[in-house]
Amino acid sequence: MNNSVGNTARLLWAGLRALLVLTIVCGVLYPLAVTGIAQVAFNDKANGSEIKDKSGQVVGSSLIGQTYNLPKANPDDPEEAAKPDLKWFQPRPSNGLGSNSVNTQYALILSGATNKAADNPDLVKLVEEAKAAVIADNTTASYTVKPQDVPADAVTSSGSGLDPNISPAYAKIQVHRVAEQNKLDVKQVEKLVEQNTEGRTLGFMGEPRVNVLELNTALKALTKS
Repeated sequence: MNNSVGNTARLLWAGLRALLVLTIVCGVLYPLAVTGIAQVAFNDKANGSEIKDKSGQVVGSSLIGQTYNLPKANPDDPEEAAKPDLKWFQPRPSNGLGSNSVNTQYALILSGATNKAADNPDLVKLVEEAKAAVIADNTTASYTVKPQDVPADAVTSSGSGLDPNISPAYAKIQVHRVAEQNKLDVKQVEKLVEQNTEGRTLGFMGEPRVNVLELNTALKALTKS
């Protein structure tokens, strides 16, 4: 009886010591070590790839897309459709994006794709309406957007609904509108797009892309708006 109790006590004490050691090693020392290495070697990525404006304020993450819409006339009306603020470059259409007008009011909502087939009537309607809106919004007195010039990413969302990038082609058709809205020279805005265009990863993976938040942050610095 005494031996049984003694053995049980020894096993319990051994288990308790193992729990304490593993808790300290795996729950304290290892996370601290990984966090320390990440902060030293990959500080920007470890902190969420934050983008800051000229004042040093964080305006979002380069990894997550955002919308640039005008304030609603009635913020409490869920039926009121948001209208794009045309002085900014617009991202891909998506219900998964948060809202940000290059400020700190960033709010992320549900992520996800439509999961609709290419011949789904609802999806076809959404794409046709989005294409018409892109043409109307980006046609100016000196520049006309042709239907064949509208790229796929201007009218479709990404699989996650959070894509922060657009194609150089979509950025290009927005240049004249952005220049007109901000009273800038077209060449200035074209140069801004060029400076914020990334090539293929390692020269061969993916496609050239433009990060919309980085581009709009640079635009804000240029216009001082």
